[in-house]
Amino acid sequence: MKVKIRKGDTVEVISGRLEDKGKRGEVIHVILDDRRVVVQGVNIRTKHQKQVQTQQGRNINPGRIQFEGTVDISNVMLVCPKCSEPTRVAVQRDEDGAHRVCKNCEATID
Repeated sequence: MKVKIRKGDTVEVISGRLEDKGKRGEVIHVILDDRRVVVQGVNIRTKHQKQVQTQQGRNINPGRIQFEGTVDISNVMLVCPKCSEPTRVAVQRDEDGAHRVCKNCEATID
């Protein structure tokens, strides 16, 4: 699948939950099969964890664990590092290979 957002990119949430809309964060993980991304600090979820004893004899402490949930890739937009605006991305091919290009300022994003 062709996805123009990669791990390590800075993205802005353009739609979705009101508390997450407009937030910027770094992409932690890209799930290609489901077309979803995990963005740092966005879509925070809480999981209630029971105390579990592992086979090695260690205990996993109980409590509430917070983690980032996934966001659909269509709900985020890449932020250009040069003009720091959310932008669409074009792919430009030359003899060196393919490069992502900002549609606003035409800067290379790679």
